[in-house]
Amino acid sequence: MKTGSIIRHEAIVPLSAAGRRFDQALAEMFPDYSRSRLTAWIKAGAVTLDGASAAPRHLLKGGERVQLEAELEAEVFSEPEAIALDIVHEDESVLVLNKPVGLVVHPGAGNPAGTLLNALLHHAPKLTELPRGGIVHRLDKDTSGLMVVAKTLAAHTALVEMLSSHEVERQYEAVVLGALIAGGTVDAHIGRHHSDRLRQAVRDEEDGKHAITHYRLRERFRAHSLIQCNLETGRTHQIRVHMAHIGHPLVGDQLYGGSLKLPKRATPELVVALRGFRRQALHAERLSFEHPVTGEALSFEAPRPDDMDALIVTLRADLAVNGPNE
Repeated sequence: MKTGSIIRHEAIVPLSAAGRRFDQALAEMFPDYSRSRLTAWIKAGAVTLDGASAAPRHLLKGGERVQLEAELEAEVFSEPEAIALDIVHEDESVLVLNKPVGLVVHPGAGNPAGTLLNALLHHAPKLTELPRGGIVHRLDKDTSGLMVVAKTLAAHTALVEMLSSHEVERQYEAVVLGALIAGGTVDAHIGRHHSDRLRQAVRDEEDGKHAITHYRLRERFRAHSLIQCNLETGRTHQIRVHMAHIGHPLVGDQLYGGSLKLPKRATPELVVALRGFRRQALHAERLSFEHPVTGEALSFEAPRPDDMDALIVTLRADLAVNGPNE
């Protein structure tokens, strides 16, 4: 295990904490660290109360002196790899990047290396000290676009809370099957598919997690639509599952899209484009949030990747040649 940074803090227990448990009060006094981490440090003797060890359940009087001296041990053990990153913004607390199509976010079965995490650890080695290397949300392998990564424990704690309270705006662009006439909202719980563990599915309230996707029509083609999607929640495969649920799966989605459907009288160029587009046509184009340390309003945009742009251009050309379907 790699040796981490040594952290040192000292504080006085507020009088308002009188009668509260040591671990509970400590979590409020040092919000940069998770309660489980602080509890482990208390048990290890790395946190003292008036110079002496105390149990996590010890009841405080208020006014005691707390001293914390601990090592931030490695939280992740993946190997750093020199993989190029398209960094949109970086400061001492956060990093925003544009993830390319084909890059897996976390190592796992079938992808032990060559992931975004490996690249991040090469770029900023101290990310080993953060849960999941500072990654607070993810994109599917074949979804491109913007992600924010925490570089400090304080930023990590804040960003996780912001995501859970829906304070991070994530906007996507997608090409779906079907010529929509308007946008709408999909409010449907999502959970693991009952028989296919690789898939998610719309489930009832008891078996799924609440999920809301707002979608807006941007451009209508003969048998496809370009839409904007905004998430209220961030469930696994949320946009892909919701759009398939309402009968408009994403173009190229091998998991939820079903068999290839070609429009009647499709131009040869469109036939080639649709047959060759083998990943979900989904791009995380916009990311907005308040900086977790300074409170500054931040907003970033990433242009759609070339393959998705070429698909849209070909759909427009097919519409120009054939006109809209009746």
